[in-house]
Amino acid sequence: MFGLKELIGLILSAFFILPTVVILRELGYVLAGKLVGAKNARITLGSGTRVFKWKMFDFRRHYQLYSWYSYDELSNQKKWAYVFLYSAPILINIIFGLVINALIANEFIDTYETFWNRFVFYAFYYVLFDALPMRTVNGKPNNGRIIFDMVKHGKRTDLNKERFIPATTEVEDAYQKEMAEIEKMLTENDVDKQ
Repeated sequence: MFGLKELIGLILSAFFILPTVVILRELGYVLAGKLVGAKNARITLGSGTRVFKWKMFDFRRHYQLYSWYSYDELSNQKKWAYVFLYSAPILINIIFGLVINALIANEFIDTYETFWNRFVFYAFYYVLFDALPMRTVNGKPNNGRIIFDMVKHGKRTDLNKERFIPATTEVEDAYQKEMAEIEKMLTENDVDKQ
């Protein structure tokens, strides 16, 4: 039966465990990006207007489930570098999921076992939908599809004729343009009210 205890567990999962798994996933990109020479790398967490930006982290108003890694270019242009970059978030979630699961199975972790079980669930949830080659609703490839296309075709491919991940500079320019348009609309709205 779903009671108050389960509701609190669900809230903790949605607002603590899931974002932690998302951040770990993005850190997989960061580690791989450093190894293959990603220039001007950024992690954007959330969507909507920017709350604040700190170093390579861009925090947005609505944080839940939406994040991406961007960069302007890679120093290493070899196929294996792209495969490694897009495999890294999958691998980091597999590693953390397997390690925590092994710790639970061997009774090294017995305190907060439900918490850790949920952590393992979300880690493998992301692995499943990150590794299966498919295109998302907007037609863009997920990591599994990017890896599959690179291995199969030997080059970066995309049916949208866009980059797989927009460059950090492009993301920042688009954000600034969008914020300027919103500011303009707000100013016009204030003038109309007077």
